[in-house]
Amino acid sequence: MSEKLLYLSRGDVERVSLPMGEIIESLEAAFLEKARGLTEAPPKPGIHPRPECFLHAMPACVPSRRAAGIKWVAGYPSNPAKGLPYISGLIILNDPETGLPLGVMDCTWITAKRTGAASALAARYLARPDSRVMGICGCGVQGRSHLEAFLEVLPNLEEVILYDLNPQALESFLGEMKPRFPRLSFQKARSPQEVAQEADVMVTAALILKEATPSILGGWLKPGGFASAVDFDCYWSREALEEMDLIVTDDLEQLGYYRSLGYFPRLPQVQVELAELVGGSRAGRTDASQKTMAVFLGLAIEDMVTGLAILQRAKQLGIGMELPL
Repeated sequence: MSEKLLYLSRGDVERVSLPMGEIIESLEAAFLEKARGLTEAPPKPGIHPRPECFLHAMPACVPSRRAAGIKWVAGYPSNPAKGLPYISGLIILNDPETGLPLGVMDCTWITAKRTGAASALAARYLARPDSRVMGICGCGVQGRSHLEAFLEVLPNLEEVILYDLNPQALESFLGEMKPRFPRLSFQKARSPQEVAQEADVMVTAALILKEATPSILGGWLKPGGFASAVDFDCYWSREALEEMDLIVTDDLEQLGYYRSLGYFPRLPQVQVELAELVGGSRAGRTDASQKTMAVFLGLAIEDMVTGLAILQRAKQLGIGMELPL
């Protein structure tokens, strides 16, 4: 009998259009399994063909979800100037019973959506439920996905404050997101300081660099604020980070690995994982005035459960191309 796998292009993955709410719920289930010690996701090895560029291998297994595989992902900051995505790559999903490949799919859409979903999951535990104003520093792919995701968990959001060094990126964001979310009020900020001082929840999504010039200083994030630093600590000064009452990461082992490579030079010691909040062994926000932050590396368990949900829905919808092994 001939074995086959399903190939999904980037367009195929986008056409499946897995709802953001389902992605967040899948991630919460995966992190609950992580809290129970029932997932496997070793620190991602990588190669660096050019300065500030990477190719990472991200294997993971979530047995209870029957999700196993690997993401081979590239990050090239120079790509957008060439009309190419900053993040690109493939996900390979395997049958956990036989090891045979079940599917191969583009990872660009998945990486964008699951990253926003992970931050939104953290916001459930770390943001004030009555948060009204969202700030976004970096109006690219992650700014878009984070707005979509935060609206799933913070229904009282009504205003979005935007900042980007590139005015065209900001205008492109507005052109796409204002029609999608007509109930929201969108404002342009003149500086990251304005965003930090006004936002109840904020996202910083600059390019990830080992040597970055921080833009957010101490005293700017208002009491009760929550921030998701998608760009590691690139936007944040040491003083601003040291003011946080609680900083949570997605995996302490991987955070230590990245520190050994020279990343996170300003980040204080982190001792709490998102899985501990989901599992209930550690508390999230305990006071309305606390300043809280999520600093995530991006875990392959997120890609595997999201990719598997997409693969299953693609089969139901008849999307993709079957290929022989």
